[in-house]
Amino acid sequence: MTQAQSASANAGASTNRAVQSMAAANMAKHELHDLVLSQLDDDQAQEIVSIPLEGKSSVADFMVIASGRSTRQVASIAQKLAETVKHAGHGPARIEGLPQADWVLVDAGDVVVHLFRPEVRTFYNLERMWSFEGGEPQQGRA
Repeated sequence: MTQAQSASANAGASTNRAVQSMAAANMAKHELHDLVLSQLDDDQAQEIVSIPLEGKSSVADFMVIASGRSTRQVASIAQKLAETVKHAGHGPARIEGLPQADWVLVDAGDVVVHLFRPEVRTFYNLERMWSFEGGEPQQGRA
């Protein structure tokens, strides 16, 4: 094998590894998204909406918005979701807003989850703020 052929083979192998790595990362973020939606459904979150952000924001690839019936349920859903994400191997999720639990943010990296009490969700109306032209938010499973 000539030096040029060897360099070309190494470049091809490197490109192949990069493509495989990107495919694995893409699969992982979709697995995380599915895990989040499933856990929210299991915990009886209400009005689950998923907004795809990939290519539109560097914040995350998905934003999920859901409601709980009370501050106690919102807090419980957030804590259980963070625990489930960590145990599934997606790393620790950060939680903000837990003491009041009117609006709790769970940052799981590629998926950001906003959990609200219904009155607070109506007031902030994140679905309208984050919906983009030509793309409506997608309803979740609940």
